[in-house]
Amino acid sequence: MVLGERDEKKIHDVVLTSPMPSEWGSSNPEYRAPNILQRVLSLFKNIRPGSDLIHFQLPPLFNVPKSQLQYYGESVYCGKKDMLSQCAEGESSLDRLVRVVAWSISTVRPVSFGEAPYNPVLGETHHVSRGTLHVLVEQVSHHPPVSAVHATDENGKVEMLWCPQPLPKFHGTTIETEVYGKRWINLPDKGETYEMNFPKLLIKLFPVPGVDWVGNVKIKCRESGLEADLCYRGHSLFSLRGSKRSVRGKIFDSSSSQTLYEVDGHWDRTVLVKDSSNGKVKVIYDAKETICGFGSLTVKDPQGVKHSESAAVWAEVSRAILSKDWEKATEAKNTVEEKEREMAKERKCRGENWSPMHFNVTHSKEHGWECSPKEKFVPPAPIACLP
Repeated sequence: MVLGERDEKKIHDVVLTSPMPSEWGSSNPEYRAPNILQRVLSLFKNIRPGSDLIHFQLPPLFNVPKSQLQYYGESVYCGKKDMLSQCAEGESSLDRLVRVVAWSISTVRPVSFGEAPYNPVLGETHHVSRGTLHVLVEQVSHHPPVSAVHATDENGKVEMLWCPQPLPKFHGTTIETEVYGKRWINLPDKGETYEMNFPKLLIKLFPVPGVDWVGNVKIKCRESGLEADLCYRGHSLFSLRGSKRSVRGKIFDSSSSQTLYEVDGHWDRTVLVKDSSNGKVKVIYDAKETICGFGSLTVKDPQGVKHSESAAVWAEVSRAILSKDWEKATEAKNTVEEKEREMAKERKCRGENWSPMHFNVTHSKEHGWECSPKEKFVPPAPIACLP
């Protein structure tokens, strides 16, 4: 479905669910995932011998009642602290990099095995404010799936831009999803820009099912010459007991290769840095204090909610999932996806090319997908994340 700006005066029906999985201390009491056996049987029920799997979609039994765009947005605006805006408050370049490292770690959130969000439709958006921080997400490509994320604060001291493109690969007993697309944090008042990537999502199917974030993340600031190298490790049969959900690395001066801080901890608990000059240790990230116990989402301006808003696009599907009406959920999901395919065919017949509403998007073999916002600042959103 290509979504635009028509019918703006209509108040659109929305379904908002809890931003985080229950293990983070917040859950939607109305939603409980069906047992894994029921979901697997549902999957095979939808596959027939000789079926064309090119356009195969997961049945609603595998879906959490929210879109992937909401997941991207939640990693930025959802928390007890606005860690993104705090990146601009560091007194020195080193202090600011430490805060950027902490923010980067805070955006890594737990993923439950056997559950997945909806695949966003083309032109779908998600627009939420948390205090003075405003976040806007748009699906800018459907094949391949590419999103664009833009966040700014009202003081103009921080800006975040990201163009994520998840690419899953099946390796027999695992599914590894690499999230392509650099993330940028710009601190205009400091004249600094930080560039970073995102860890990989590893889904283990055998012998013990599970989901982990793994791989290397590099964060660098060209203006200061300071960099950070982080390594995320998951759990394996042969790994050390304390390595599950661990993150380790260093913060260093790229001009001299001198290590300034050693980074060590667990992204779902606490992360520490050790000063290489004096051995002092301090906590830079505490998941319990930063993420757990946050408030909920609420619609502050019903008339301001666009029909492209994720919570409106998937409202009927989410409502059916929450009430465990799987037949209705399947029907509603098929309606959304079929409408998208029909509109794609219509555009092809007319020879029309679609362009995003909020972003300029380019693609090249050298740089992949890149996006830039059409507006300098993200406006206040009709949906708010309460502290």
